[in-house]
Amino acid sequence: MSVKKNAVRLFASMSLALAASAVASAAPEQSVVRWNYGTSGNVLVTIAENKGYFKDEGLTIEPVLANANADAMTLLATGKVDVVSNSGTAAPLQQIAAGIDLTIFGGHMVTGCMPVVARAGAEWKGVQSLIGKKFACNPSYFAFTGAVMDLGYKEPLKAVNWVTYSGYNEALAAVVRGEVDYALMGTGQNFNVKKMKDVQIVTYQSEVMPNYSCCRMEAQTEYVRKNPETIKAVLRALLRAQSYYESHRDEAVSMLAKKIGASDEYVAAYMLDTAHYVVNADPLSKSVVRAWGILDKTGFLSENAKNIKIEDHIDTELYRQALEDATAAHGSEDPTFYERQRAFFAENN
Repeated sequence: MSVKKNAVRLFASMSLALAASAVASAAPEQSVVRWNYGTSGNVLVTIAENKGYFKDEGLTIEPVLANANADAMTLLATGKVDVVSNSGTAAPLQQIAAGIDLTIFGGHMVTGCMPVVARAGAEWKGVQSLIGKKFACNPSYFAFTGAVMDLGYKEPLKAVNWVTYSGYNEALAAVVRGEVDYALMGTGQNFNVKKMKDVQIVTYQSEVMPNYSCCRMEAQTEYVRKNPETIKAVLRALLRAQSYYESHRDEAVSMLAKKIGASDEYVAAYMLDTAHYVVNADPLSKSVVRAWGILDKTGFLSENAKNIKIEDHIDTELYRQALEDATAAHGSEDPTFYERQRAFFAENN
């Protein structure tokens, strides 16, 4: 079903759901979901596990570890994991372009509190400051190449001197040494970067491109087709977790810190930055389609992408139904949250 039709149908269908009393949802086809949510953890998954929301849905989550996005995508493509949620947006889109039949059905981070740093005292006048400068950032980070194109540069890979390092710590060291002018940092670098005197944060990725769809949730398309009730159960649990998260952020910090073996201060450095760290279970299909277009124009998708309609690999219907179900069952607990989620869905899908 098309994304556009889903958005049009939203309020009519939800009104019917809310008018009815909560009805028990169908049992999930699979009671165990093998899930890769990255070494940095997933706060919504953590809350849903700790508060028993997955258990309420008849689900048990089996974590499957991977050290990198590419590893997680390999696990998914080979059927060794059912769901991946922390591997960005570019990685699953590149897999789809290469012919791997995946479906994006939800999300984790909308924006991941990823700062751009420079040496203390450096000038920053917006994305224009990147033009002609050395920027430690993989150009497959479409928020930046897209923002450069928005300035009128048709060849963003030539407009900026993109420099790739093996990791964020190496990129940070390059800034300190003066080898590059700017560097993109990961969410986990906030704690250290904010304490450094010789480095400053000049902007965040989410200021360069709002709602850039940091991390999507995806599964093999066959899995989604065969297990729609399982997918909806996952999404309902995550929606309840998101509601809890938004009203208990300090507690969520401690939950995730314990889960990933970090200090509360480390997690708080990004999670309590509510302007730049935004989590949402919504599939954010409009942003995914935008990302696909940018990646295609900048050469980060295979030639096969021209034969693929990316909308066919985004399922917003299951999320819409899960949001209906969750609103009917739990809307009275936090009516403002569910009203906000409905509006967010209509705007972004």
